[in-house]
Amino acid sequence: MKRIAPALGLTPFVAYVLLFLAVPTLLAIASGFAGQDGFTLDGLAVLTQPNTLSAFGASVWVSALTAVVGAAVGAVLCWALAALPEAGPLRRVVDAASSVLAQFGGVMLAFAFIATIGIQGVVTVILREQFGIDIFAGGVWLYELPGLILPYLYFQVPLMVITFLPAVTALRPDWSEAVATLGGTSRAYWRRVGLPVLAPAFLGSLLLLFANAFSSYATAAALISQGSQIVPLQIRAALIGETGASQASSAGVLALGMVVVMTVVMLAYGRLMSRAARWQR
Repeated sequence: MKRIAPALGLTPFVAYVLLFLAVPTLLAIASGFAGQDGFTLDGLAVLTQPNTLSAFGASVWVSALTAVVGAAVGAVLCWALAALPEAGPLRRVVDAASSVLAQFGGVMLAFAFIATIGIQGVVTVILREQFGIDIFAGGVWLYELPGLILPYLYFQVPLMVITFLPAVTALRPDWSEAVATLGGTSRAYWRRVGLPVLAPAFLGSLLLLFANAFSSYATAAALISQGSQIVPLQIRAALIGETGASQASSAGVLALGMVVVMTVVMLAYGRLMSRAARWQR
């Protein structure tokens, strides 16, 4: 019982994962192989259709772009925060704000951007009436694929701060002092010590940001009401279509494609973070 007792504490979490994550995922994937006559692989043909390839390409493009920009901006913020006292008020405020904003998404985030820079948003109206600047002169970009970039960056940058800051703060001052004692320059320190130590954590955080954007649905669904430009919206279109089981099967196949992409990304993320954790102990 002494050996089993610690594991019993994980029972509620394991039950939650099975009931609300594992089982729904398996049922969604299984629906992609269900036909009128039973098991079939015909649904896999959906993955080769032009609209599906276009949706996956758009999802990868938006996710990669927001991940790279979010990682770059977040890394600079982490470097600035690391120079502040850990118990200082500014450091604590930024940490708390990052924890909150990293989870701020969905319909609330979409509404915030619509109310701010939408067609009749506060900032849009002020720029148009006071300065003669029409940010929608080239088209209603906020409600199309490019309009997802700013909302996604809104939660990508705080997420980068949360995940990458521990790696930056783990850099020990005595490492740079040791390099200087041996006659090395600041450039040599970053090339041989600093960057190699931070690289796994940075790349792991970059992959986490990519996975976060790739799997996002609610924000895109609230902003883009027409068309299925990314994979989550294409799954929605298949589920609410009027053609019945064939569309449900398509949704299952698309979900399988997303699961494969997410599995590869998260496995790479776990490997990189395990390497980064060696320098944070």
